[in-house]
Amino acid sequence: MIKISNLLLLSCLMTVASGHWETAHAQTNFYEGKTIRLIVGFTAGGGYDAYTRAIGRHMGKHIPGNPVMIVENMPGAGSMISANYTFKAARPDGLTIGHFIGGLFLQQLLGKPGIEFDAAKFQYVGVPGQDNFVIGIAKASGILDVDSWLAAKQVVKFGGVASGSGSDDIPNVLKATLGLPIQLVSGYKGTADVRLAFNSGEVAGLSNSWESTKSTWRKELESGELKLVLQATLKPHPEFPKLPMALYYAKTEEAKLLISTVARVHGPTVRPYVLPPNIPKDRVQIIRKAFMDTMKDPDFLAEAKKANLDINPDDGAALEQNVKEILKLDPGLVAKLKEILK
Repeated sequence: MIKISNLLLLSCLMTVASGHWETAHAQTNFYEGKTIRLIVGFTAGGGYDAYTRAIGRHMGKHIPGNPVMIVENMPGAGSMISANYTFKAARPDGLTIGHFIGGLFLQQLLGKPGIEFDAAKFQYVGVPGQDNFVIGIAKASGILDVDSWLAAKQVVKFGGVASGSGSDDIPNVLKATLGLPIQLVSGYKGTADVRLAFNSGEVAGLSNSWESTKSTWRKELESGELKLVLQATLKPHPEFPKLPMALYYAKTEEAKLLISTVARVHGPTVRPYVLPPNIPKDRVQIIRKAFMDTMKDPDFLAEAKKANLDINPDDGAALEQNVKEILKLDPGLVAKLKEILK
């Protein structure tokens, strides 16, 4: 009787193991001969596009089956169109990865019209970098620093993309909390378009991540036409130990809290890569692992360094947790931000 029981147990274990192996084998082979689309919510030439194209050139070799990876630009509404597409229209098969501004997670909480996704239901892949936003002013404006800017009360036109982007949210919160004389001209399709407007004299100010700025605004920085005057970060960036921080100019605890919240939203969650809801878990894990393996790939890191793309990654689990924290913001703070960022 004992021998029969042992045989039955062994048979059951072998059946279960076989089932697991077949499932894993099926997922491993799923990507063979396939094409993965990377959907970028902005026009070509900006920071989001630059990161994605670099990732797309290397990530496929870290996915079993070595699928082809292609980048598709889907600009509009500050990347909301691409976020909605990834959530609603992309097939839940693991062959579409969306990339848009993480500030849209806060905009969902603020009830922004047009948002058709639920951030809690995305499958999170990871972030390649955790941004540090800086404020830049045109040399032609004559503004030397924040103190002289505040004293002169000189209104500076800033180029923005849309609410939910750091190009808009940060100038809006700094105007409300510090009294910076900013006129935001929003609606550009991406930071590449803002750069064209800056060079033509259409706008004279910029809020952008340093990680993107030093890569895609290199000419303007090297010529001195773009002067950095402020950091909108939670702590000083190592490359700018003496550049003033917006938090230092905040005179009330509420102002500090508002600036800190927006800086956090546009920091660790600002460059999310996500999968649509309801992707098979095995495929999610394959994509998550391949993403983080790419972040350690010597060839990818060499290309990123050459393009001045900072790589400071976080994995899908950490990104998912950060988004959950945003969605749990205090209702009072949400109401205040809604008033400021509308």
